[in-house]
Amino acid sequence: MAEERLQKILAQAGIASRRKSEEYILEGRVKVNGTIVTTLGTKADLNVDHIKVDGKLIHKPERMLYLAMNKPHEVMTTMSDPQRRKTVADLLRGAKERVYPVGRLDYHSEGLLLFTNDGEFANRVMSKRNNIVKTYVVKATGALDEKQMETFRNGVPLHGKKTKPAGLKVLNRAENPWYEVQLTEGRQNQIRMMFKHFGFLVEKLKRVKIGFLELATLKPGQMRHLTPQEVSKFKKLLKMDEDVEADD
Repeated sequence: MAEERLQKILAQAGIASRRKSEEYILEGRVKVNGTIVTTLGTKADLNVDHIKVDGKLIHKPERMLYLAMNKPHEVMTTMSDPQRRKTVADLLRGAKERVYPVGRLDYHSEGLLLFTNDGEFANRVMSKRNNIVKTYVVKATGALDEKQMETFRNGVPLHGKKTKPAGLKVLNRAENPWYEVQLTEGRQNQIRMMFKHFGFLVEKLKRVKIGFLELATLKPGQMRHLTPQEVSKFKKLLKMDEDVEADD
């Protein structure tokens, strides 16, 4: 294996994103063959060199795993929870290798969630630069009028910063209508906050698609391995054959 930059090695090993790995290096938390490395751009070979983060030796996963799950309602997208609520880790029991969620869905939301042990893949899916479209179906407590829908699509101010342009269409016109929402960003509780901006609450929220990948027939709590064709398509979409730094 050829030498690669330390931050890329840490990302591929699932330690952190490249950006976060750079912080670890600058903070003096990374050792190569017993020597603390604080210079960005330093290269190493994981097959030859002993690389430690916070004193723990890192290893490249024996194989890269890519999973899709239908996260149920009232499950935390974390591997542990101090309040002892159910987490996705409980649904992953039986998995032979450690994987972690790519992004998040909040406690009251459900739907498609990816898992992997490929840090670079996870980083690029979550990167703002790659603009991966995520599609949701949403049930609201009231109907947006045409002007509100246009504002929703163009962006609404949240915490002093306008949201990026979003896709929005009505799926079911009713007192409590269903909408399809498409986002390329993922601020915490963003869809709920966007509807709240217009005076409505979100009763149900399900993510049904990430990029080209659909939730399809996965039942709540079920998961499956992505096919080699799906993984290849994602890597092409994410330009993983290009050595480009991705934003967090």
